[in-house]
Amino acid sequence: MKLLEWSDITSVVDESAMIRKKAHGELEPWLERACASLVISFANGVIKDKAAVSAAITTSWSNGQTEGQITKLKLIKRQMYGRAKLDLLQARVIGST
Repeated sequence: MKLLEWSDITSVVDESAMIRKKAHGELEPWLERACASLVISFANGVIKDKAAVSAAITTSWSNGQTEGQITKLKLIKRQMYGRAKLDLLQARVIGST
């Protein structure tokens, strides 16, 4: 891989900070640069799900809390594997909150 290609990749990745900065206007130019670089497959995935990416940039909503609760539930379920049914799982989940 040439040095020029590597610098192109790093600049495209560095510019993805627009999501954290909530800079929606930078999405289209970033996609054009990404499609012209070696991260084209990632850029195509972003294009396919452009509505969700735009929503992530423009809104302050996050599903982090939900994902955390799901992870906690899965952990409890794995710890109890083969021991009991739904009633004990429910008691453990309610008791651990």
